[in-house]
Amino acid sequence: MSEIPHYDLLIRGGTVIDGSKAPRFTADIGVVGGRIAAIGDLAGHTADTTLDATGRIVAPGFIDSHTHDDQAVLSQSAMPFKVSQGVTTVVAGNCGISAAPLRADMDLPMPLSLIDSPVEGRFTTFRAYLDALRATPSSVNVAAMIGHSTLRAVTMGDHNLDRVASAEEIAAMQALVEEAMQAGAIGLSTGTFYPPAVKATTEEIIEVSRPLAARKALYVTHMRDESDKVMEALEETFLIGRALDIPVVVSHHKVQNTQNFGKTKVTLPFIQEAMKHQCIGLDCYPYTAGSTMIRTDRGMLEGRVLIASSEPHPECAGRDLADIAKEWGVPNDEAARRLQPGSAIYFMMDEDDVQRVLAFDETMIGSDGIPLGDKPHPRLWGTFPRVLGHYSRDVGLFPLETAVWKMTGLTARNFGLHERGTLKPGHHADITIFDAATVRDAANYETPTRPAEGIDTVIVNGTITWQHGAHSGARAGQVITRQNHAAQTAA
Repeated sequence: MSEIPHYDLLIRGGTVIDGSKAPRFTADIGVVGGRIAAIGDLAGHTADTTLDATGRIVAPGFIDSHTHDDQAVLSQSAMPFKVSQGVTTVVAGNCGISAAPLRADMDLPMPLSLIDSPVEGRFTTFRAYLDALRATPSSVNVAAMIGHSTLRAVTMGDHNLDRVASAEEIAAMQALVEEAMQAGAIGLSTGTFYPPAVKATTEEIIEVSRPLAARKALYVTHMRDESDKVMEALEETFLIGRALDIPVVVSHHKVQNTQNFGKTKVTLPFIQEAMKHQCIGLDCYPYTAGSTMIRTDRGMLEGRVLIASSEPHPECAGRDLADIAKEWGVPNDEAARRLQPGSAIYFMMDEDDVQRVLAFDETMIGSDGIPLGDKPHPRLWGTFPRVLGHYSRDVGLFPLETAVWKMTGLTARNFGLHERGTLKPGHHADITIFDAATVRDAANYETPTRPAEGIDTVIVNGTITWQHGAHSGARAGQVITRQNHAAQTAA
C-alpha cells in the first residue's frame, strides 16, 4: 500500500467482540466519516484521535430493544442513562405508546403520560416527530414505532377507550399507520394489557396493522396477559403475525405472579416451536421486578410494590406502597388509587424464570426503563452492564460473545437496523469499549440513577460521546427508518 490511510479515529489494541457471536480477536479499528473503514493490524497508520484499547473489549454499541425514550430523546437529549451503559441506539414507541401522532388539546390517559409528552409542541404526525429528531439530534440513534394505544386515544376520544373501535375508527387508525410507515416508522406496537387497549379485539389490531404487511414491518407487543393466560396471549400474538405475514416481537417476555413461577419451561419451548414456522423475536430485562403505571388491580399488588413517581404525592417516590397504605390507614389498592397518576416498581417474577428467558438463545436485551423522576427502576441505568457483569461473568449464564450478540447483532437483525449491530468495514461506527473484568451495574432500587462501572468509551456514528465517566456533549445520533433498510435490502 503506497499511501498510509489517515483515520478520523483509531482504536488500537483492543479485543474485538464483533456482535456476530464469533470468537473474540485482537485488532485495531479505523473510523472515517462516521463509519468503520478498516479492522485489522493498522500499525503505522495515523489518526486525528487515537484510543488505546489494550486490555479492553471493543464491541458494537448496544441496542436497547425496548425503551420508552420517545420524548426523552428530545427533552433529555444527552441521554446519560443510556450512553453511560454503552447504549448507542434505542428502539422507541413500545407497549402501544408513542410520542406521535398526538393532538395538542388531548388528555393523555395512563400509560401514555409516562413518556412525559408536553402539552406545548406536540407532534400531530409521525413525520413531524422524526423531523424534530433530525433537526435536534439526540446522543443516541433512534428507531421508532407507532403505538396502537396512542392511535386509539387520538381517534376514539380521550375518555372513551373502554370499548371496541368502530369500522370508521379502525380506518382512521389504519391511515395514521400508513402515514407513519411512509415517514419511516419501523413498525407498530400494542399494549393490550393496558386500559386504553384492553377492549381492542384481535381483528381490530390486524386491520389497524394492515399497512405493515407490504413492508414486512414489525408487530411488537406488550401482550394481553403475562400471568395466568400467558399461553393464550402468545397464541394471539403469533396469529396476528401470521395473518399479516410479518415478523413479531414479544416484549419483555416474563411470567408473573407466584402461581405462574416456572411457567417459562412451557412458554419458551412453545415460542421455539413457533419460530420454525414464522418470524418471531423476544426481549427481556435482567430483573425480577417490572415497572409501569401505578395500578390498583390485585394481581399487580400481591408482591412488593415500590412507588417510583406520583403526581399527587411526589414525596412518596422511593417508598413501599405497603408502608404508605399503613401510614394512611387504608388498604393497598386504595393507597395506589390515591397515588395515581404515577409509576411503580412491581416485584412479581422468579429469578429462575428470568435466567431461563435471558439464556434462551433468541432473547434480545431491552431495558424497558421509564426516564421519569428521581427514583426510576434501576434498569434505566443498569440493564446492559448487568447482563455483561452479573449474568455473563459472575453467574456464567452465557459467554461474553453471546451477551454482546444479544444486545447488538441479534437486535439489529430482528429490527432491520441496517449496517448496525456488528463491527464490519462499511458499517456505522457505533462502538462501546468496556472492561470485561470490572463492568457492572451500580444502580439499585435504593440508588437507581448511579452510572454503570467499567464502560470506558462510547462512540456514536464515529463521535466519542461518553468517556471516562463523563459525557462529551456530543449529539451524533441519527434517525433510523424502515425505508433505508428496505431500500438497501432491495438494492
